Amino acid sequence: MPISLAIFDAFGTLLKIGEGTHPYRKILKLGIEQGRRPNNRDAETLLTMSMDLRQAASYFGIKVEASLMRQFESDLEKELAGIEAYSDGVAAVEVLQGAGVKVAVCSNLARPYASAIERLYPRLDSYVYSFVVGAIKPSADIYREALKSVAAAPGDAWMIGDSKRCDCDGPTTFGIQGFFLDRKGESGFTSLEAFAEALLFARTERVYQ
Repeated sequence: MPISLAIFDAFGTLLKIGEGTHPYRKILKLGIEQGRRPNNRDAETLLTMSMDLRQAASYFGIKVEASLMRQFESDLEKELAGIEAYSDGVAAVEVLQGAGVKVAVCSNLARPYASAIERLYPRLDSYVYSFVVGAIKPSADIYREALKSVAAAPGDAWMIGDSKRCDCDGPTTFGIQGFFLDRKGESGFTSLEAFAEALLFARTERVYQ
């Protein structure tokens, strides 16, 4: 079977984010100041549960003054508005979908950040988020969901991202061909356009084998 699915990581791959405001981190820091002992799974909890800032504070039992919460929310809105798409990401998605390859995004992220992905890439075939699946990369569950969302088999999918552990090694272990994105040119693909070209070439080779 030809390669039918391209899976992209989101931030650092399809999208670039400016100076982060880290509102969830600030809420957890407030918790420490209030005597809450941090848990080494706090970050995973934020990425695997569908919570906005207020819900996260409530879940962890952290008190945030109303004015401060409004400031956190305002900072987050500005951060989301400033997120941009990488030009090679836009080009790669366009050429792949134009060739009939389905495109999915698979990302570890807190719920508010999904809006930026869907604003900048509104016509992807599938959006797979950790806070929806309830699992984070490199868990097999999230890769499985990415395949299931478009009815693809592991061997028919390629994935790329800027984390060797989550976007290269993790999917490869699951049977998806994973690739590392390194725009600095030290290893892996240097652009998403190059990735798209390689995928389409490999797809053609499979057809004629």
